[in-house]
Amino acid sequence: MALISAATIITSVSLFHLTLAYFFLTNPSQIADQTLVFIIGQAMNMPHSRAFEVASPALSFLGAVLALMGISDLAACSSREEVFVFYWGAQAPVRIFALMFLTTYSYFFSASSPLYSSASSTYTYTPSGWGEGLKNRIFFTWAFLELVTWFWIWTTLREERFEWAKRITMKRAADEEDRL
Repeated sequence: MALISAATIITSVSLFHLTLAYFFLTNPSQIADQTLVFIIGQAMNMPHSRAFEVASPALSFLGAVLALMGISDLAACSSREEVFVFYWGAQAPVRIFALMFLTTYSYFFSASSPLYSSASSTYTYTPSGWGEGLKNRIFFTWAFLELVTWFWIWTTLREERFEWAKRITMKRAADEEDRL
C-alpha cells in the first residue's frame, strides 16, 4: 500500500495547476523568481527567459489552459474507484510520455544543450522556427516536475490497482460462498 494515495497526488497536482494559473494571470514574474526554478535552471544550464517578467496575452492563455486542466482533473478525480483506477491508469502513461518528450526537447535542443556546447561538436545551434519559447528554465522546471509527479502517480496507481483487484476478487469469492 502506498504512503500517499494516487487521488491525493492527483488532487495536489490539480491544485498546483490552479495555483500556476492564478500566478500566470496575475503576476507571472513571481513564478520566474522561484528558488526551485532558479536552482533547476542553473543546474541544467537552461537560459533565463525575460518573457515572464510582465503579463502578456500568451501567459493569460496559458493561465486559462492550466485552470481548465486543473478543474477537469479535479472533476475526474472524484469519480468512482473502478473508473478512477482505469481512467488514471490510462492517463498517466500518456502524460509521462508527452512530458518526457517535452522535457527532452526543452533540454537537448536549447542553446545551452551539451549537444551544441562541446568544443568537438560539429553541430552549431540555430534557433528553430517553432518551439523556441519552450527552451527556458521555467518550462523545463515545470515539465520535469510534472514528469516526476506523473511517474509517481503511475507507480502508485499500479499498486492501488493490484489492491483493488484483490478486494474485488475477495468480494466475488464471498458472494459465491453466500450463494452456496
